[in-house]
Parts: sequence; C-alpha cells; structure tokens
Amino acid sequence: MVLNRRNGGIARRRAAHEPRLRSGPRVLVIVIACWRAGAADAQSQAPAAAATSVVVTAERLSVETLIDRKVYKVAADVQSTFGTVSDVLSAIPSVDVDSDGVVSLRGDTSVLILIDGRPSAQLAGATAGENLQSIPARDIERIEVITTPPAEFKADGAAGVINIITRKKPPDGLSALVQGSLGSAGRSVLGASGSYRSGPLTAAASAGYRQDYRSRLLRSEVLAPDPTTAQLLDSRSSIDERIRRAVPTVGLSAEYALSDQRSSVSASMSWADRGGLRTYTQRNDSNAAPGVLTSSAQRLSAGHDPEIDYDEKLGFSHQFGRPGEALDLSLHRSTSRQREHYDYTNDSFVPPTATLYSDLGFQEDRVTSEFGADYALPLAQTRSLKIGYAFEQDDYQYRAAGHNVDPVTGTATVDTSISNDFKFLQQISAGYASYQASIGTWNWLGGLRAEMTRTDARLLIDHAANSRSYLSIHPSLHVERSLSGESKLSFGASRRVARPSPDNLNPYVDREYTPNLRGGNPDLRPQYTQSYEVGYERGGHGLAYGLTGYYRRNRNSVTDVTEYLGNGLSLTTKANLPRNDAAGLEFNVNGPIVPKLACSLSGNLFYNQIDATALGAPGLQSTTGLNAKGKLDYHPTFAATAQLTVTRSGKRLTPQGYVSAINIVNLGYRHQVQAGLTAIMTVSDAFNGQRFRRLATTPTFMEEYQRTVRGRILYAGLVYSFGSSKKDKQANFEYDP
Repeated sequence: MVLNRRNGGIARRRAAHEPRLRSGPRVLVIVIACWRAGAADAQSQAPAAAATSVVVTAERLSVETLIDRKVYKVAADVQSTFGTVSDVLSAIPSVDVDSDGVVSLRGDTSVLILIDGRPSAQLAGATAGENLQSIPARDIERIEVITTPPAEFKADGAAGVINIITRKKPPDGLSALVQGSLGSAGRSVLGASGSYRSGPLTAAASAGYRQDYRSRLLRSEVLAPDPTTAQLLDSRSSIDERIRRAVPTVGLSAEYALSDQRSSVSASMSWADRGGLRTYTQRNDSNAAPGVLTSSAQRLSAGHDPEIDYDEKLGFSHQFGRPGEALDLSLHRSTSRQREHYDYTNDSFVPPTATLYSDLGFQEDRVTSEFGADYALPLAQTRSLKIGYAFEQDDYQYRAAGHNVDPVTGTATVDTSISNDFKFLQQISAGYASYQASIGTWNWLGGLRAEMTRTDARLLIDHAANSRSYLSIHPSLHVERSLSGESKLSFGASRRVARPSPDNLNPYVDREYTPNLRGGNPDLRPQYTQSYEVGYERGGHGLAYGLTGYYRRNRNSVTDVTEYLGNGLSLTTKANLPRNDAAGLEFNVNGPIVPKLACSLSGNLFYNQIDATALGAPGLQSTTGLNAKGKLDYHPTFAATAQLTVTRSGKRLTPQGYVSAINIVNLGYRHQVQAGLTAIMTVSDAFNGQRFRRLATTPTFMEEYQRTVRGRILYAGLVYSFGSSKKDKQANFEYDP
C-alpha cells in the first residue's frame, strides 16, 4: 500500500501547535519570540455586511456575529503565532477537524475553504487536510464561518464557507518578528516576518521552516465468504506508518496607493515545499476458521512525497467620490504540483513465494486561475447594492505508472493495472447581485447568483471522455432584528452546490493498499443543498449565549460505497445519495461560573436521515448525536491558570453503517514565572480517544476500519519573550489534537 492522497490514507501533518512532545515528560521545548518593533496591529475592519452585530469577547477568541456570518478574531491568540491553520480551526465552534486534517462544518465535510475570499489549489481535493496541518497560522487575522453564504461567495461548499482572512495592515514603520521551537524526534519550527509601512507603500515578507515526525496505526478486518469454497474468510490488515516531513515557506506582498489616493494596486506571492520520507510496514492475513491460516503476506514501503505550491495575486482597487462606492478587480493563480515515488518489498509466507519487488510513481497537478470584478454602490444611508462577475478555470491532471522489478536482473516491467493518465478541465462563469437595507430594528440582505459550469474529463489511456454543461441559480436571504443593544434574532437561507472533485471522477482503481482498494466514479452528479437557519444571540454583563436551529436538505449528496470483490479485497467508490437530510440545534455559552473559574461551552445537537435504497440499503436510516466543545479555566492566582478541555464528535451515519464517536480530553497548566517567562505543561488526548472507527455491514460482507494516531502526549515547555512582543502576546495552552 502507498498511503498517498488518492487512497484515503492521507498521512497526518502536524495538526497541533508546534512544538509537540511525543517522547516523554522530561523533554523541554524552548520557544523564543524575539524582536517586534513598531506599533500594535491596526484594528481590522468589519465586513460590508455588518449593519449590526453582537460581540462576545472570551479569553481566547473575540466573536462577532454579523447578518450573514460569524467572525472569530484570532490574531492575538498564541495558536496563530506558533500553530497551523488546522490548529486555529479546531478551536472554533461548529467546526471539527479530524485526525487527517479534514474539516467539517455542522458534521458535513462539504466545506468550501477560502483564503481572503479566494480558493486555493492546495486546499482542494484529497490534499486539503494535510496542507491545512502544515500551513503556518501566524498571519491569520480572523476566520469567517458562513453557514448560509450570501451571493458574493462562490456557490461551492454545501455545508458552507470558511473564509480565512490574513493580516492586511501592518503597523506604521518597520516591524519584525522571529520565532522558533524545538521538539522531540527532530521536530522544529522556525519563522520570521517583517513589514514596512510608510506613506503610499506597504510591504511585507515572511519565511518559515517546519520539520515534523508522524506515527500512526491503521487496521481493517473484512468478514466475507470465499468466492470459490463459500467458506467464511476473516481477512485482517495492519499498517504501521512513519512520516518525516520538511516544509519551507516564503511569502511576499506589497500594496501601493496611487497619486489620487483613491486607487491602489497590490501584489502577493507565496511558495511552499512539502515533502519527506514516508515508510510503512503492512501485514495481511486471512483465516478460514480459528487457527486455520489460508494466506499471510507482508509489504515494506519506502518513498518520498514532495509537493510544491505557488500562489500569486494581483489586485486593483478604486474608491469613487461617493463614500462606500468602490470597484475591486483581481487576478489570482494557485498551483499545486506533486511528484511521489515509492519502492516496495513484497513477501508471501502462506503460500510461500519468492520475494517480489515493485515501485510506483505518480504526478498530480492542480491549477486554479481566477478573475473577479466587484462593484459596491451605496444607494442611501441604509441601503446598498453590490454586483460582480467571476470567472474560474480549474485544470487537473493525474498520471501514475508502476513497475514490477525482477530481483535477479533488475529489469522493470510496466504494471498496467496501476497505470493511469487522467485530465480534467472545469470552467465556471458567475454573476451575482446583492441588496442590503435597514428599516428601524430590521436589517436584511438578499442576493442571487447564477453560475454556468462546463466540465471535460478525459481518461487518456483508453480515450474515454465525459463532458457536461449546466446552469445553476443560487438565491440567498438573511434577515435580522435587533431586540435590544445586546440581543437579536436572525434568519438565513441559501442554496449551494458541491461539484464532484476531479480525483473522485477519475475511474482509476488505486491498488496499492491491497485489502481496501479505492476508485472514482465518472458518473457522479453535483450535489445541491438548501439550507435554512434561525438564531438568537445575546451578550453582555460578562455572559454571552446563543441558539441556532438549522435544517439542511441535500439532493444527490456524494458518499462512500464499499463493494466486496472476494479473496479479502474490497473496493470503495463514490456514489450519489437520492436523499440526505440534516437538522440540529447549535448552542454556545461562555462566562464566569464563580470567581476565578470560567466556562466556555458550544455544541451541535444534530439529527441526520439518509435514503440509500438506490444503493441497496433497506429503507430510511436516521441517527441523532452531539458534537460538543467545553473548556474550564481556573485562575487560583494572577500568575497561574489550569485548564480542562473536552471535545466530542458524535456518531455519523453512512449508507452501509456508521462512523463511531470520538472523545478527546486535554489538560493544561500555565504559570507566569516572571515577566516575559512562562512555564506550560499539557496532556493531550489524556485517555487515548483519537481513534477513527468505521463499520460497514451488507448482506455479503462486514468491514471494520480503524485509524489510530499515537497517542497520549505530555508537553512541558517554556515561553520567553522580550522587547515589545511581550506586551502584545500572551502565552496560552497548546494541545496536540
């Protein structure tokens, strides 16, 4: 097996705040944050849709509720200094991040993740979770969670949009920040950033280097009859995987105000190189009865998985004479290129055979090119109009080639069963209009977006082609009413689409992980989702709380379906569900319980129903569950803080079974030793709860799959700051989720 991006066995990047300790309680990590000159960061501006808002300031996150989104300001959180994007997302209500970095919103993984309102190739497809766990979060200013997105956003993402906003306005003058950490097993993180702002020119540069080590265990068991003898076979597989990875990054940006002071031009670029050594040991065994071994084999793998990502943007902005009237033009190109190669040593013990040698190399290229034009026109003091046009082109190509190597002569013979050459082109032309108005205590935002999509998928090895063209209309509506200065009611509705990703359309069957094969489905249709929600928010007097009820109806949602092939082999592909409904009640509350003890609690009490009769399942299936996050902060003295956090992801339905619940408990203690010096100790996953377990049951077979990330982690470290940075930054807890 090759645990590459296509077969669902994506190796975890560091989903935790660096540094992390895995090798015992006596390992000490020194985190040095040094010189940061200049004034504090400028206040960020609220989005245009913010007519009224309820602001909640907790110990770690400042939350602002706008008419169409919730905004979590994280620039002052230590996670945004030392951690990754995945770390920041995992702390936000309604958002869950699993052990592979896959993000879900209200339990649905069909999420559109944007950076500054634009898609990125490195956050598309199967590599998105891995890359989120390696992108540094130090430049994030805020994160917008949009469950019923307005018309200005691309209609992708059936569950909603997560928009990651980076810092745009550095302090005046010259400023700089240098940070670093050391960890066990050769882990390390280094980073430096600087900015200059004077007159019409603003410029910034950053560079970083992250070195990581990962270890995890995968197990699967399939019970099914032998196709020849009809005897029940118990086929088991285990994989012990180890990954070392280095991630250097560079970023540059500049903005220049033209002579009229109403126009500005901007440019930015970023580069990242992700890759390293990936090895595993795989064991496959089958039993016809207890103690009767029918087959036993082992595979050793070693290889490298480099990926290079580029991102370039050009922008022009013009402010007209009327306040609030503006035109924005943008060009954006995002590129992700993978070049991976693995060598295998294959041994069969039962029946005994000679050692076989093989290899696999593949290339995966993604390029997203965009043009956007947005025009905002205020019509009156309480009314405004926004219109825009966007064009996006997505280019994708996947090539795979495998060989069997003669152990005596070294001659390599092409293995046609794992050879593949697939190309995909998608073009989306979109236009939108939105109108916002306020009357007394009422505020509303309505919009309409139309998207014309053209796709062309080609399997070049046999010249098969599949082309489509379709028009989709996406209305949205948001209404809110202020009940007082501290509370309000809100309503939101939108129609979204989840277009099949090109790797899911590729019919290629990935055979590296022999017990559990994976393949695409060229006949997948887009999923359409209609979402509704009603909410109540209240804040003030040290206590804040909110309730949101939602309903989501999906048509042609995409799901995994597993088929038993015999001889212990199963094939998992993608299929459309005719019906998949979800409803729930979200809640959040935070504030003091008693002096020195504060609590923060958020959760999603959900109901899910699916109709998989077209896929062979009997009738409707439904489940209820609870996703929740809770935190207790105890401050016995001014210098000391103890913390307990609990995270629960509830059981989820699949067409053939379910994915079990996951519960994680973290503990932490912080002590301010002296000015600028803080001691921190944390225990991550105290009860070893980070186990992903999926069960599938059909009339012909039963399969259980489990993925365990090792393991319980004790962290002890020091944080030392000096210069102006110690006025800006406060040490906080960091967990390895």
